[in-house]
Amino acid sequence: MQLATRLGSYKKFKEFTATVDGKESPIFLRDFLDFKRKPIDINKVEPAENIMRRFVTGAMSYGSISREAHEAMAIAMNQIHGRSNTGEGGEDSERFIPRKDGTNLRSAIKQVASGRFGVTTEYLINSDEIQIKIAQGAKPGEGGQLPGYKVDKIIAKTRHSIPGISLISPPPHHDIYSIEDLAQLIFDLKNVNPKAKVSVKLVAESGVGTIAAGVAKAKADLIVISGSEGGTGASPASSIRYAGISPELGLSETQQTLVLNNLRGQVTLQTDGQLKTGRDIILMAMLGAEEFGFATSALIVLGCVMMRKCHINTCPVGVATQNEELRKRFHGRSEYLINFFTFLAQEVREYLAEIGVERLEDIVGRTDLIVR
Repeated sequence: MQLATRLGSYKKFKEFTATVDGKESPIFLRDFLDFKRKPIDINKVEPAENIMRRFVTGAMSYGSISREAHEAMAIAMNQIHGRSNTGEGGEDSERFIPRKDGTNLRSAIKQVASGRFGVTTEYLINSDEIQIKIAQGAKPGEGGQLPGYKVDKIIAKTRHSIPGISLISPPPHHDIYSIEDLAQLIFDLKNVNPKAKVSVKLVAESGVGTIAAGVAKAKADLIVISGSEGGTGASPASSIRYAGISPELGLSETQQTLVLNNLRGQVTLQTDGQLKTGRDIILMAMLGAEEFGFATSALIVLGCVMMRKCHINTCPVGVATQNEELRKRFHGRSEYLINFFTFLAQEVREYLAEIGVERLEDIVGRTDLIVR
């Protein structure tokens, strides 16, 4: 993946996706699935630019990852008209205004988590979407924790804290103990920024469909179903002992529950969970997703080598560390991410042509197209 995006080689990207999709030992539930085919001319399929608008990068806070990585994702997503996510650590107000050369470092999605770090009126009005984080796939029900050694002066300023102090987000929002409480927060956020959509991030788990129905009734615009494959760069290693379930199950349950209660048309569904190839996107769309989140894959494109040291501030490639010397080793560029999402969208187009549909939205919820 790194080689393909650095060289700008779609051929190399296809070699990568062929390896991922053709693995002998299934890892995800979607590895057991396939879809019906009735090919049409690919020229009839919607352009890659339309598909890329459905892509978002995951909620990774400035603090869990470096400033350089955080800004690279924002620049890339703004250029392809996708959306990047601040994560729960706020965002430096300097990024709200484009640079003189036109570069836009502003994250379109501003997250509001239980710790409310960095959440101000200025922060909220500079968003296209405000996301209420109820949980995340890597550690549902656990809240969040940014170790003190990752809290430098700038991060402390952004989060309205002091350097060197561990910052803990409690498991629940202390003003949300019911769907009615959630509806009140959604109402308040929409009054702060009437132009922004309000989304709620849930985790794939048994019963998530019922919760999602309540979220839809609370007037949320978008629901995120996060899969168990998510990671965390801001918590101790013990946090990964318990996780959600596969996004395929949570997404499918949510789709069916919303349809059953005549609520599906009121909300947009988004999912994430180790999505890497066009085939992943197609199958998730058939299960009900309209938008798709990428976190680990985005970090790998930017140089992550999977050392799994995110939580101890010793990332050797400057992606998930606040150590100034290690950050000098960061060589990721927004152009690499643009290449990745362009290649991914092109592969989605090829699959749509194989299936025989012209637009990605035409297969959303079409489980009748799935075969085993």
